[in-house]
Amino acid sequence: MAPENFEERIVWFALTKMYVFYFLGALYIVGPVLGWVLFAVVLLRYLRKDQGRALPFPVLIWIVGMIVMLFCVVVGHLQQHLSTAQLIKSSIGWAKGWALMALFMLAGSCLNIRQELIVRATMKVCLHTLLLLPLFIGAWVLRLPETAYVSPLKAIGGPGPEFFAVSLYELDPGSGLPRWRIFTPWAPALGFVANIFFLFAMAEKEARWRSIGMIASVLMILMSQSRLAIVVLLFIIGVMLTLHYFRGWILIAMIAAVFQVFAFIGPWLIEGIGTVYENIKAARADSTRVREALARIAIERWRSEAPVWGHGIVERGPHLVEYMPIGSHHSWYGLLFVKGVVGFTALAIPLFVSFILLIPKIHTSDIARTGCLSCGLLFFYTFGENLEILAYLIWPGLMAIGMAHAETLKTASIKNIGDQRESAHGID
Repeated sequence: MAPENFEERIVWFALTKMYVFYFLGALYIVGPVLGWVLFAVVLLRYLRKDQGRALPFPVLIWIVGMIVMLFCVVVGHLQQHLSTAQLIKSSIGWAKGWALMALFMLAGSCLNIRQELIVRATMKVCLHTLLLLPLFIGAWVLRLPETAYVSPLKAIGGPGPEFFAVSLYELDPGSGLPRWRIFTPWAPALGFVANIFFLFAMAEKEARWRSIGMIASVLMILMSQSRLAIVVLLFIIGVMLTLHYFRGWILIAMIAAVFQVFAFIGPWLIEGIGTVYENIKAARADSTRVREALARIAIERWRSEAPVWGHGIVERGPHLVEYMPIGSHHSWYGLLFVKGVVGFTALAIPLFVSFILLIPKIHTSDIARTGCLSCGLLFFYTFGENLEILAYLIWPGLMAIGMAHAETLKTASIKNIGDQRESAHGID
């Protein structure tokens, strides 16, 4: 497995050298630079008219949605009477966040980048993780400082020093137990990335690399101690097993049977799920309390102060939420607070369209299956993370969505050509 063109070379380099960039404190810089370089490649190919791939309609919707996000930033700043300097800063933040969502999907759909190459590159990251685990675990055993150092690159600017820090481990303030975030800014984000890697491991063709990817991904999820990451991992495993053993009408019949059974045992099942949910929340009560308080504050201030366009910027919460940013830990609440109902819709519509259009192809195409499940991961993590701030890490999953839409468009075009040929033969 080796890169065959410019775009594959830079994607391969960015992934396989991930830990080099991490120890340099440059990961937060590499992601946005890669996204905009790939966009420049797409634009250049279209200007030269040597771009052979058409732009899939769902990717166009993502592009429009992310442009609407920028419009929300501008209107929100004007309505809140914020300074021009703040508007420029927020626009740069958009370019490093929401814009990347569309740019990486655009690159995946329009550039000649093979899914197999991205999958193998992520498997190499998993291998490097396994090799470095003794370092991270040993640091906790030896009680070394939790943060080894913060890169001088933080002077470039970013959400916080944790995006440029080399963290060896951290102690949960509630339980006192260790948890790891490795190359991500916080531990739950590691669970997010690890689930993307696990999904890619399921698409790996070689058994050896597939085993490495699955083992490393599960270890990262467990080390992150993220409750959401474990739930999402079980979801991925359940979906993959279902798709493997049940196909076509058998799957439809099974779903119908599940609905019939649910009609009888639904109330007891819902009660049981509620009990399990409360137990999960009680496992990290402090974290749950902060998240719920942040959600309440975001909703109340959105409704009463800026329902349409939002507040324009992120604001720190009170002492009650440990000064966490309002709307953090939840993409939907964050969007409502910062960008209002317009920003909320700008994410909801593209995500819904991508998911709905890829579901019918989930049986017939490996790329479509990976892209569809990547949409599922994005949806799950909108309830536990801010997608915008982690776009620089989750971009392989975003590219998979773009590739899936390109494959669907290609399949539809081939079918149309075949239908036209059959019609022509019929006329003859």
